[in-house]
Parts: sequence; C-alpha cells; structure tokens
Amino acid sequence: MKKLELALLLGLAGAICFSSLSKTAESRSDLEDNVLRLHILANSDSIDDQALKLKVRDRILEYTSDILGNPGNTLEEVEKVVTEHLEELEEIARELIQDEGYSYDVTAQLVEMDFDDRTYGELTMPAGEYDALRITIGEAQGQNWWCVMYPSLCVPNACEVTEDPETEETYFDTEEQDLLEHHERYAVKLKCVEWFEKMFLK
Repeated sequence: MKKLELALLLGLAGAICFSSLSKTAESRSDLEDNVLRLHILANSDSIDDQALKLKVRDRILEYTSDILGNPGNTLEEVEKVVTEHLEELEEIARELIQDEGYSYDVTAQLVEMDFDDRTYGELTMPAGEYDALRITIGEAQGQNWWCVMYPSLCVPNACEVTEDPETEETYFDTEEQDLLEHHERYAVKLKCVEWFEKMFLK
C-alpha cells in the first residue's frame, strides 16, 4: 500500500511540475512570438565606435517612430513596415556615419536570432529566439545595444534602456508581466524548459 501511495504522490508531483513548466514555456513562447527587438552592433569597442553606435541608435529610433506611428499596430504590421523601409534605414544610418567622418558600411536586416537573458531596466527578457531589426556597423565586432522595439519600449537612456510600465501593461498579459518582472522566480524553470526542448523537440 505504501508503495502505491508513494507512486501516486510522485505521479501527482510530476504532473504539477510538468504543468508549471508548460505554463512557463507557454509564457516564454508568447513573448518570443509577439516581440520585435532592436539590435545594433558597433564596429568595435573603441570609445569612438561605441559613441557612433549610440548616435545611429538615436537616428534609427527617431525614424522608426515616424514610420510606425500607430502604437496599436500588430507585430505583423510593424514587421511589414520595417521590411519595406530596410533600405531607408541603411541609408539614414550610412549618412550619419559619413557625416561623423567614418566610411563604415551599414546593414539593416529583419532576422530571427538567439538572445541570452537580457535585463531591460526593471525587466528581464528571457533567453530565446526573437525577431529583431538588426543593424550592423562596419565589422560589427563591438558591444551591442538592444531594446524592445515592439511593443514600443525603446527609451534611450545614455548607454542603458529603461522600461515603460504603461506600455508593458497594455501589451503583455499578467503571466508575461510576472515573467518579465520576476525573472529570478522562473530561472530554474526556464532552464528546465530549455533542456527539455533540446532533448526532445530538436
């Protein structure tokens, strides 16, 4: 009888753990599927190249805020607009770079890429594969700058970024907000999810 009770308890515990992991995986997947990130790579880590990167950042954010306009756009609509303006994004960045006295080339692409855990002000975006507007400058060997472009959370603050609580509440559900704001609670679960996906889903 004790063996049966132990087996039942272990089965119940396993079901609870699996349910918890499934919910965490679903929240992370929803974030991956509904977020567009901006990723800018500097030519190098020199002081001048890093300063140039931030000037490119400011120009890119200024331009994208103009072309995107309506904050109620869906991710698909935002990505469509961004794709249609990739050449313009490259050109305005290239012009700025030339005005600053450099000859670096610039590439703008809409890609799906892997990100590690990234802290964003008070928020932490979990590791995963996200769509991103990727801007590479010159050799693209320097430190990067990133933010969440959609929903519109890109708020420049020197070399850092800050979050926008109002936008966060508008675009993310309760579970997603909790995952973003309390990443430490989910760290182990997310690692377990990653392990499970690598072992059984890829």
